[in-house]
Amino acid sequence: MMKIMSLSLFKIVLLSVPLLGTGLGVFSQQLPVCCSEGVTSRAMLFAPKQGEQTGSDTSKMVFVKGGTFVLGSSRLADAQPVHEVSISDFWIDEHEVTNAQFAAFVKATGYLTVAERELNPADYPGVDPDLLVPGSAVFSPPHHVQGLHNYIQWWQYVAGASWKHPEGPGSTLAGRENHPVVHVAYEDAAAYAKWAGKRLPTEAEWEYAAKGGTHIYAVYYWGDTLKKDGAWQANIFQGTFPTTNSKEDGFEGTAPVKTFPPNGYDLYDMAGNVWEWCSDYYQPSYNTQDRSNPKGPSSAYDPQEPGQVKRVQRGGSFLCNDQYCERYKAGARGKGEVNSPTNNVGFRCVKDVHLE
Repeated sequence: MMKIMSLSLFKIVLLSVPLLGTGLGVFSQQLPVCCSEGVTSRAMLFAPKQGEQTGSDTSKMVFVKGGTFVLGSSRLADAQPVHEVSISDFWIDEHEVTNAQFAAFVKATGYLTVAERELNPADYPGVDPDLLVPGSAVFSPPHHVQGLHNYIQWWQYVAGASWKHPEGPGSTLAGRENHPVVHVAYEDAAAYAKWAGKRLPTEAEWEYAAKGGTHIYAVYYWGDTLKKDGAWQANIFQGTFPTTNSKEDGFEGTAPVKTFPPNGYDLYDMAGNVWEWCSDYYQPSYNTQDRSNPKGPSSAYDPQEPGQVKRVQRGGSFLCNDQYCERYKAGARGKGEVNSPTNNVGFRCVKDVHLE
C-alpha cells in the first residue's frame, strides 16, 4: 500500500521548488503515495419521534435509528478487524455542508480558515519565509505521468487557494453555492459544527449511516455493482487517472449536493464527491474492545507518518477511481493530517438525540 508524504518533508520540498502563484509549482519528491488512503497533507506540499431537525445552519437532518452493525472491510488492511458495534440514535445532515452554508457561518462569526491564515516560520525551520504563504492543495491533472507512485505529479500547493477560491486567486464560488465546501481543515469543520449546534460524526456513526440499513457486506454502499440500471451512483473519477477524466457521471470536480441518488436513509453523497472529516483519530487498525458507540483511539498514529496528527476521513471523493483509489467503497477508510486542507475534502455534521 502506498503512503503519503510526511509533514517534516515539506520544508525539504520548499527548499527545492517554488510555490504556484508566488512561485509553488509541482513538487518533485519521489515518494509513493495513494490518495485512496486519505488526502495529501498540507504541509507536505506546502427514541424520539422522527421528523425534521436542523441546526443554526438550517440544514435538514435525517433521524437515524440506532442499532448494531458490522464495521469495517475485509478488503482493506486498515479497516480491520471487521467487528460488530452498536450505535445509539442520532441525527445527521442529509448532505455535505455547502459553500452557501459555510459562507453564512463565516459571515456570522468572522471565522478564518486554516488555509487563509499566515504560516508560522517557526513551524518550518530552514524554509525561506517568503515561501510560507497562505494556501491549500489543489488537484491539477498533468498531461502525462510516470507511474502512479508520485502524487506530486497531480497536486499543487496553490497560494491563495481557500474555500472562497477553490482553484486559487481568480476562482470564485459563483454557480457553486450548492456544492460542498472544500479546503476545510479539521478544526474548520469542528468550528462550523459547534456554531451550528452539532458535532462531527464518529467513524462508526458515519459508516452506519452510509450503509443505509442495507447492504451490510456489499462492495458499494448501494450494492455489489458500480452502476444501478446503467446510472452512476456517486461522483467519482472516470477515465484514466489522473490525466483524463471522461466525466461520464457529468462532473470533473465537485457536484452539487443531492445530485446522485440517496441511500436507504435518504442521505446523499455518502460515497464520492468529497472526503468527509470524522472525529476519530486515525490508527491503522480497529481496537475492538469498545463496541458501544465507539469514539476511536485517544491519539493518532500512522506508521507511514508517525509524527503526524491525523483524523479519519470517510466516503472518498471525485478523485476516487478503481485504477488508483478505491476507498469510496463500503467500509473503506481515509485519513488526513488535521491542518492539511485540499479541494477534495469537506464534511457533514451530526447531532445527539436528547430525550425530552
